[in-house]
Amino acid sequence: MSSQRQRSDRVLYIITCATPAARDVGKLVSLAQASGWRPFVIVTPSALRFIDKPSLEAQTGYPVRSEYKQPGTPDVLPPADAMVVGGASFNTINKWAAGISDTLALGLLTEGIGLSLPLAALPFLNAAQAAHPAFGRSVRELREAGVAMLLGPAGYEPHVPHQGSKHLARYPWHVVLAAVETGRV
Repeated sequence: MSSQRQRSDRVLYIITCATPAARDVGKLVSLAQASGWRPFVIVTPSALRFIDKPSLEAQTGYPVRSEYKQPGTPDVLPPADAMVVGGASFNTINKWAAGISDTLALGLLTEGIGLSLPLAALPFLNAAQAAHPAFGRSVRELREAGVAMLLGPAGYEPHVPHQGSKHLARYPWHVVLAAVETGRV
């Protein structure tokens, strides 16, 4: 799909979750724009508390979506060429792996697997959450489904509980974009 479009026509869904990393998702938007993507920001409902919605809408030129559209209304989201999740939460990763699509963000992600889109996720979670057995299973299942789960030295190393905000300056936004750019998925 991406190869069939001009570089500036490539549509990237940037999905963020209710993690401290969501505060800085504009950094990923800037990286995507500089790489020739048209980014559309989709957030989980809880992530609305973390983002600056008007700023992101001004930066992208498009509405930030967090809910399904009303039936019969036009969709502002064009079909995606790729999807990335930056600030992928413990909750979203586990629900995504289980096939739960109770939010717009999860609905798009679960469909993304079925559409064989390039998908990459850069988690943001603490080491106690990462130690939960469900998380390891979810990461394996998503990797088996073709999702680039950027966890560990090549992505994000889970932080000490209650210390997440201290790691924001070093959060590797570029890694999740590079994963779909280079076909690491």
